[in-house]
Amino acid sequence: MSRTRPVISTLAAFTLASPLLIALPQPLQAASFDCRTPGLAPDEAAICQNIDLNDTDVRMVTTFELLREVLPMGSRGALETSQIEWLEKRRACEANLDCLAAAYASRMAELRNGVGEVLSLIEGVPPTQEVN
Repeated sequence: MSRTRPVISTLAAFTLASPLLIALPQPLQAASFDCRTPGLAPDEAAICQNIDLNDTDVRMVTTFELLREVLPMGSRGALETSQIEWLEKRRACEANLDCLAAAYASRMAELRNGVGEVLSLIEGVPPTQEVN
């Protein structure tokens, strides 16, 4: 019975402390890189420290990854090349928030155009017929 008591006490303490652990401030995490990595580039540090840019980074990366999954193989390479080129432009912004915001706005417009192209391809394909 003495072994059961410490386990129950530990579980009770953990249960009571869990809401407090969740309420503690968590480090910002951008979708495309880990904000806890030492020696972040100035653009990455600025994104980690600005919630609007952080959220925009999450949206951009999510859009990029979804688009990459639905594009045909030949188009994926072009998308990935354009992403690398865009990352270089973003990096050139360093910690300039206005420059970073403009870079993200531009990239999101490009990605939205890509989504539109995919949708037009889908709409142009005749529906498949059921096979009996």
